[in-house]
Amino acid sequence: MVAWPFPTHAAPISCGFTITNRSFGTVDLTLNTAFDITATLSANCTGDAGVVVRVCPNINAGSGGTTTGSPRFMLSGSDKLNFDLYQDASRTVVWGSYLWAYSSYTAPTIDITLNGGGAGSATATIYGRISSGQQSLPPGSYSSSFSGSNTQIAYAAAGVGTCAAIGNLNATSAAFTASATYSATCSVSAATLNFGSTGVLAAALDGTTSLTPTCSASTPYTIGLDGGSAGASDPAQRKMSNGGAQITYGLYQNAGRSQAWGNSTGTNTVAGTGTGSGQTLTVYGRVPAQTTPAPGTYSDSIIATLTY
Repeated sequence: MVAWPFPTHAAPISCGFTITNRSFGTVDLTLNTAFDITATLSANCTGDAGVVVRVCPNINAGSGGTTTGSPRFMLSGSDKLNFDLYQDASRTVVWGSYLWAYSSYTAPTIDITLNGGGAGSATATIYGRISSGQQSLPPGSYSSSFSGSNTQIAYAAAGVGTCAAIGNLNATSAAFTASATYSATCSVSAATLNFGSTGVLAAALDGTTSLTPTCSASTPYTIGLDGGSAGASDPAQRKMSNGGAQITYGLYQNAGRSQAWGNSTGTNTVAGTGTGSGQTLTVYGRVPAQTTPAPGTYSDSIIATLTY
């Protein structure tokens, strides 16, 4: 009597994947810095116990597209915000795909050994970065979606070979979205106006300083200068004080000191449109000829108000 072994049947390998959305939240491009975020790829596979499943998480350009493979783009209308996806925390190795034209940017390899119950799982971190140097972009809601062919996560038994050999075998999509909100923003910095030292105020004494507004590109703004510590309603009649003594002075928009700079919107404020970078504005000061008070150090404090 001959005993025949029972036939065996290899369980098919099956995998499912998810990728968390990548929201950079609200970013301020005027800061000229990079913005970083992470997302998580989760893989769950089943099959025969002990089998090593090789996962090849190919992530293509996204709906925002790319020109050379890196950077990718998030779009707000026709405006493009550069960003990318990386395999490493230092953001040096781009997370690409074996299934697109940019052969320099490939995907990592994830091996999962199935346990005694024929199941296994793994996670991987996807590192994202919006690059610096994009101050000229206007505010907007930027996004790129990754679905369908933009996330072709292929897999097979490791014995099939490398991810390049696996290609699009069992390719499965795991949709996610990359997004960022750039809201209109402004800031302003100022330098001290120093008229220097002088004796008798028998002639006008001039000086200049600067204001530097930084507003997101295409954002209109106005800057007003208040009446100083004395609350002068006439911008040309501000007061520098030393105790009870005062020196009259004015602040102006032009070198000829004919356009006073005050805080009445539309009348004597200065208007501009942001570029995303700092814009230097000159403040022209003048101490007119007047009765000279007692010697001493005279000063005033001005508040610059930027409205956008």
